[in-house]
Amino acid sequence: MKLTMRVIDGLTCPAGRKDRLVFDDEQKGLVVRVTAGGSKTYLCQYTAGTTKRRVPLGACNGISLAAARDAAQAILGDVAKGTDPAAERKAAATAAKVQEARDALTLAVLIDDWRRLHLAGMRPRYEVEAVRALRIGFAGCLDLPAASLDRATVVKVLDGMAGASMATRTAAYGRACYGWAIKRGSLTANPFTALPLAATERRDRVLTDSELALVWNATDPTTAHGAIVRFLILTGQRREEVGGMTWDEVSPDLTTWTLPAARAKNGAVNMVPLSAPAQDLLRNRTRSSDLVFPGRTGLFNGWSKCKERLDTACGVTGWRIHDLRRTLATGLQRLGVRLEVTEAVLNHVSGSRAGIVGVYQRHDWASEKRAALEAWGQHVAAVVEGRTSTGNVVTLQRAG
Repeated sequence: MKLTMRVIDGLTCPAGRKDRLVFDDEQKGLVVRVTAGGSKTYLCQYTAGTTKRRVPLGACNGISLAAARDAAQAILGDVAKGTDPAAERKAAATAAKVQEARDALTLAVLIDDWRRLHLAGMRPRYEVEAVRALRIGFAGCLDLPAASLDRATVVKVLDGMAGASMATRTAAYGRACYGWAIKRGSLTANPFTALPLAATERRDRVLTDSELALVWNATDPTTAHGAIVRFLILTGQRREEVGGMTWDEVSPDLTTWTLPAARAKNGAVNMVPLSAPAQDLLRNRTRSSDLVFPGRTGLFNGWSKCKERLDTACGVTGWRIHDLRRTLATGLQRLGVRLEVTEAVLNHVSGSRAGIVGVYQRHDWASEKRAALEAWGQHVAAVVEGRTSTGNVVTLQRAG
């Protein structure tokens, strides 16, 4: 019918139906939709390909009939040019919602979601360090939309950090966090990729036998830190892994420590044979806690202060706790231990155990590891007591 305002005011929706569509005879495509509730709106209906489309124009009491006809005529003109106004509006509305969601995703929320949904299944130490580094490093950006963090801001923050190593680690955490968000569709760009980071220092510090003796003799095995340092010297394992060691992980006869995958840095179980000196060290520990080397409250965490006191007591300078791991590796090579055995002791999955070798070579080197650590334990005991080490004490045969 030809629509007029009087006609529109008199339109009703038939009983039992949710709505009624009334087309205008004067302007092709113009429709008035009347709902069961009594509302009336203008629509423009057209066909795109074989699909009918409808574009809402507004409430009948909000715009005039003449304005509605003009709007419908403009839309049909766009359709004639090959566009699809309804699809374009839907895409624009979707993009607006996505942008709104991204604006609501602050950096603080992103980090928390990453921790809760992704890092919860990873090593606890990585989770704690990654979240702490990002929250502290980018404290001034936490309340801003995560999508607004650009490369220039990231570079400025990283340049202000103390040391290239800290900046590199923080950049790696940020890159992983944003990469995770991109895979989920929450973000579209990663400001942490291809950053101009300074090269980190490659450490090659190895303690000499005399330095090793000085460090050993300066430690007090009755304290948690002193016992940990001696245990690190004897086993070459990672500091945090030893610090979290529990009695349940140690065999009843104290001959083996099994580091579970959940606590290992590389997620691989590591069976660590314990030499006689390492067994003596554990035998003298009091079992006042589930932890072998507990701190005052829970895990031992006084690394920095205890290390400073140890440096003063032993007189050895320019070394870190992690250097004890490299020292053991170097010492085992001096004793004639095969590289594959040394890497098995250190629980390395790279080097000689990487690639196709790691897939098909399943020998666990258990007996070789025990012989190697026993030989190293005897060597440490010799240098600590001022005796001459017997050198390559044990000959390790190639596995059959």
